Amino acid sequence: MCMRYLGFVLLLWCPGVLHAQSAAQPCRAPVLKSGFFFPKQETYSNESNLSYACDNGHKPAVQGWWATSTCQNGIWSHKPQCIGEKSCLPPTIPNAKYTEASNGWYKEEHTIRITCDKGYIPKNNAITAKCVNATWVSVPVCEKNVRVCSAPSEIPHAVIINQEYKEVFDEDSEVQYECEDGYTVEGGSTKSIWCTAGNWTVGPSCNKTTEPDARRCGSTGSSTSSGSNKGECQITTISNCGRYPSVQNGDVVETHRKSLRYQCNSFYRLVGAEGVVCYSDGKWSEVPTCKAAFCALNTEAHPELAPDGVKHIKDGESMQVRCVDRWRFENHVVARCTDGELTMTRCCNKVQINTNIC
Repeated sequence: MCMRYLGFVLLLWCPGVLHAQSAAQPCRAPVLKSGFFFPKQETYSNESNLSYACDNGHKPAVQGWWATSTCQNGIWSHKPQCIGEKSCLPPTIPNAKYTEASNGWYKEEHTIRITCDKGYIPKNNAITAKCVNATWVSVPVCEKNVRVCSAPSEIPHAVIINQEYKEVFDEDSEVQYECEDGYTVEGGSTKSIWCTAGNWTVGPSCNKTTEPDARRCGSTGSSTSSGSNKGECQITTISNCGRYPSVQNGDVVETHRKSLRYQCNSFYRLVGAEGVVCYSDGKWSEVPTCKAAFCALNTEAHPELAPDGVKHIKDGESMQVRCVDRWRFENHVVARCTDGELTMTRCCNKVQINTNIC
């Protein structure tokens, strides 16, 4: 009596043990029409295998003239089946999807219709395949759209943020990256690249952050703490250098006790260090410059565009511009400025869009 209670208590404390023992179920012998299997038994223990072959005029529903199946917790994997010898197994079509047969195979004369994955288009607009005498004929091909981009190349000392990795990016896709600690973006704060006509724009690089170094004083009569007029100048308070240096198309946006920070006006990009310091010889460190960072698009110089004057586009940015006829052509194009170079998509009419040639 005590032993019975003890066994009951053990089951209450170890229910997982009981579940594990009952989880692995045996399999019943499969029903196999137009075929035979070995070994022939009424039940099969979990993980046991059987082999089967089919009668004349039939074949297994997998590759080969014979096949094996495994009992996995009460279910045969795969299910033994004998199908007509002219039937087709599922085709492999890279970068495409189609409706899968519920029984895992297709009768002769069956036609499937494919849909290409995002970023791919059907070659020659072919989207169907037909099962003929156990072979798929006219199998379509999904080729990469020339206007989409592969995954962006590795950027030294940077990582792509807020975007999962994928092999194909649509045109006009934008990805942002962040520089590694100790590195900063060259030429400003832009940290994005865009997919344009099958290629990624060239973004700024991540360069190692450097602080202004002390420099050598010239023979200007200034002296260092050692008394030598050609010793190493020290960084001192900005009041010792007097008037702030002028930067065309830029201005001082921050002042600190020992440094100035410059920023360029809109449509200009900073070249050089944004920080400027004062040296003990009364001279400023090297001052940055502001380089033009925009493209000018004269819509009146493009007959396919609706005349709307000159459009200014910042470097690294894009703008939608209307086509001349919204009914005949696509409503707008995308104009992008990359390193001072202007690129545009095309104004496409409806026929070109529908035939994937635009």
